[in-house]
Amino acid sequence: MIRQRAKAGFVGRRAQLTLFTENLAKDPFSEEAPADFLFHVRGVGGVGKSTLLRQWQEAARRADAVTAVVDENDVHGVQQALVELVRQLEAQGGPCKEFGKAVEQSGREQAAQAEPLPVDSEASVSSRVMTQAALGATSLIPGAGFVTAMANPEAAAQGLDRLRSASRSRSQRRGGRGGELGLSRAFVAELERLCRRKRWVVLFFDTWEQTAHYLDGWLLRLLDEEFGPVPANVVIVLAGRDELAGRDWAPLRAHVVDVPLEVFTEAETRALLTSRGVTEPAVAEAVLQLSMGLPLLVELLSLARPNTVEDLDAGGDFADVAVERFVQWITDPKKREAVRACALPLQLNEDIFDAAAGPEAEGLWEWLCGQPFVSGRGDYKHYHAVVRASMIHQQRAHSPQGWASAHIRLADVQAAWRGSVEERLPEAKRWEEVEWRRHRADETYHRLCAYPGTYLTAALEQLVHGAGQSVAVLRQWIETFEQAARDTAEPILLLWAGRLQSALTSDDPVLACLGVLLSHGGLSADGRSRAFTYRGNRLYFCDREEEALAELDRAVALNTRNGTAWSRRGEVHRWFGHYDQAVADFTTALELEPTDAWSLTLRGETHQQAGRYAAAVADLTTALEHDPTSAWALSARGISHRQAGHYDRAIADLTSALENDPTLTWVRSQLGDTHRQAGSYDQAIAEYT
Repeated sequence: MIRQRAKAGFVGRRAQLTLFTENLAKDPFSEEAPADFLFHVRGVGGVGKSTLLRQWQEAARRADAVTAVVDENDVHGVQQALVELVRQLEAQGGPCKEFGKAVEQSGREQAAQAEPLPVDSEASVSSRVMTQAALGATSLIPGAGFVTAMANPEAAAQGLDRLRSASRSRSQRRGGRGGELGLSRAFVAELERLCRRKRWVVLFFDTWEQTAHYLDGWLLRLLDEEFGPVPANVVIVLAGRDELAGRDWAPLRAHVVDVPLEVFTEAETRALLTSRGVTEPAVAEAVLQLSMGLPLLVELLSLARPNTVEDLDAGGDFADVAVERFVQWITDPKKREAVRACALPLQLNEDIFDAAAGPEAEGLWEWLCGQPFVSGRGDYKHYHAVVRASMIHQQRAHSPQGWASAHIRLADVQAAWRGSVEERLPEAKRWEEVEWRRHRADETYHRLCAYPGTYLTAALEQLVHGAGQSVAVLRQWIETFEQAARDTAEPILLLWAGRLQSALTSDDPVLACLGVLLSHGGLSADGRSRAFTYRGNRLYFCDREEEALAELDRAVALNTRNGTAWSRRGEVHRWFGHYDQAVADFTTALELEPTDAWSLTLRGETHQQAGRYAAAVADLTTALEHDPTSAWALSARGISHRQAGHYDRAIADLTSALENDPTLTWVRSQLGDTHRQAGSYDQAIAEYT
């Protein structure tokens, strides 16, 4: 194995590039192939990790590789990272159809998490066969005759059906890693397909110190081939500040090429300055002191073309001085102001650039993208963290009013863009829309920067909504909040950011974060009601039904117009078998939102379980008027028809449900039972088979 203590200078970079390209030149399937398949680039911010990754990516493509790279701007969960990686791989290697199917299936599974499965009161044939076989076997055990004589096969079969239904529903409610597993397996399958057509597939993970929160465990599972065999010509490159976690990564140490980047040596710094035309010895000495050898700061100071030591007055933080000197030496005032203005947004595209820099900067977008501290792929660019932190610190300190005004203006622009998205989205769907969430998060960030104290409560209420979506969305929202806390250095924001980040590390981040948010006394009654609703829903997913019911009771007590809370409480009552209470809750929810197909379907299922088949069919028919393709409502109505003895209608509904979602194998079993009860034994056998 090759290990390299390479500097980040010219010689060091060439050595690192040679190391990487030599590894790619090896035949991965030959006996002489190296065991190294993972590179770990590490070093402090500004040492050149992202620059080296860009060089390696270019080298990989020259070596007939397909590549993809993600960083903190792309990753707030495993699914989001995989989708972005595949998007880039598809652009070079063609459509990844299997992964696309897995994404669609994952979407169906996530939608189904809130859809309890229909419960059939009559024992199914398969359960009767299993229990009769089991009881028959028990009768052969010496001394078991009394137990067998006492047993009621039909009652036992119904009990097994209830256990099956409970198992299906509880597994479904937990959600979690099922969709992630399917996506990961499909991802590995796509890697195998690409590796048959290309010499290499190289996956780059930048800013690993941040993305590891989401991907470290998943990557270890990938390398352990939990999702299937990883092709030998897949190379993974990580870049981050810190060393890999010792205990977790210990088994893979022999396969990791460690590439620690160090700061420039004095000779390397002087060589770069000479190449930039900075030759005055005293100036070079000042740059050495100011830059601390960080390649990014050396580059910025050299581009400022200082002629005298006075040009590099070292008052203040070294990084701040380096960045400020670079900005001051931009001779065009329009470019100088554009650079400063565009440090305020979290991310940049041409629209955000126009909003931040104003009409005076027209035509400067391409120029800005060419600056050494601006990077990014796809639709969005961003400043290097060291440069951005320095620029916003200076702007906040030098002009507090200008700082606030600029953030208010950007917040208003994001709000306007959010409003245009809302025109095509119903209110209930907004939080599911990625574009809407991005505008809302950026707007929240800018308002927090402008009004840290007064906007705190509104931002925390946004976090409540984020917690109601998923852990990934919640993490993204907390990171936005934390960025505002760092950029404003406001103590109250830093306090809350710390509490929320701590909650994210708990066993159940959603429950913990909602608990933290509820501790803020300023939340509105509606905000607290929604927090209790999401906590109740989460507890229900975790099979803690009694606690879920208590939280949902609090939710409806705080806001009687919270239709979601009524509906979720109805589902918990239904789970307990409290059918009249469940129907009452669903009815209240429907009075608030008459077109809610979810509540209509659940009320229909509740009537079905209570034996009120006509009422069940009526509710399920109304639900299907609002959502005609709902496999859940079709299957529930089919079961209700079967229980009422209307076999033809049942067969029609169950068949339609399978046409809309062929993956519902339990519906095929129900269809088999319906054919059997109708006397169509050949068709029943075909469905069971």
